[in-house]
Amino acid sequence: MDGTAVQSKETQPVTPERIMQLAWAYAPPLLIEAAITNKVFDELDKGAATAEELSRKTNCSVRGLTNLLDALVSLELAKKDTKQNRYSLTPESSTFLVATKPSFNGGIFKHISTQLIPAWLKLSEIVRTGKPTRHVNDSDQSAEFFERFVEDIFPMSYNATKVLARELKLESAAKPTRVLDIASGSGVWGIGLAQANKQVEVTAVDWERVLGVTKRVATKHGVGSQFKYIAGDITKVNLGSGYDVATLGHILHSEGAEHSKLLIQRVFDALAPGATICIAEFVVNEERTGPPNALIFAVNMLVNTDNGNAFTFGEISGWLKAAGFTNIRQVEAPAPSPLILATKAK
Repeated sequence: MDGTAVQSKETQPVTPERIMQLAWAYAPPLLIEAAITNKVFDELDKGAATAEELSRKTNCSVRGLTNLLDALVSLELAKKDTKQNRYSLTPESSTFLVATKPSFNGGIFKHISTQLIPAWLKLSEIVRTGKPTRHVNDSDQSAEFFERFVEDIFPMSYNATKVLARELKLESAAKPTRVLDIASGSGVWGIGLAQANKQVEVTAVDWERVLGVTKRVATKHGVGSQFKYIAGDITKVNLGSGYDVATLGHILHSEGAEHSKLLIQRVFDALAPGATICIAEFVVNEERTGPPNALIFAVNMLVNTDNGNAFTFGEISGWLKAAGFTNIRQVEAPAPSPLILATKAK
């Protein structure tokens, strides 16, 4: 070396660059939402186009589209032919942001500006008080919120249901399998399992208004005849008994620790000996230092619920063990976190 020291990351000058990037972190979701709402991704999936051509197809201003598309190019969600000023999709946006495709993952963005951001704008006050300014898990408000929301987050869990079906060996099951789908929402967990075997019988439990969505989506996916329904509060309604599988898909985070313990015990009592419980959640590490998406989601629960949170595998495992479950394990899946499975001893 020539004697000139190479600066390590620790000795490099501190700059505000990352802070300034975080200052604009709200922008990408809103850009994506605007593109989805105005069918920009859908139109570009038909072929490359200029802002002027897209303006005629989407009824949006040329100025608005130009600025939006250039920003999407900078985020690598679109490509630009700078010689002809024509825009096209990237493989990522073509696969996941075109609304007409089964792989569409853009539903969550349709709720950013109307449902999520308005609540988060009260965060400073909520941090002071520890209480949300609205309660999405109250019965009436919850049913209205989730009735509009659940189908849009269907893709977040659908591929994970296929992993669960394989883990449960449902495809080769020779006798009927009874599935209890708690807080079924869109019905995604029951649908994925029902598609694996015609002998799967799903009992979906949720509010009456939400079950209307469950019925429609289950029928849409060709498994409506395999579903039964129980309407009411998941913490109070009679769940029945003798189930072989129970799914709790992204419900514990809104219930909070104490209600989650009670719910897991209720599920244990409803299962047959040897049955499996599957929990899908945003799981944080044991030190609560990451991952960022799970810890940010924990703040989302602060904003929207009285007692909701994101939990560690250790916490959830403790609740399962206390209820009587054994063989508590994690199964990797294409989901926000690994699935957590446990068995009711025979």
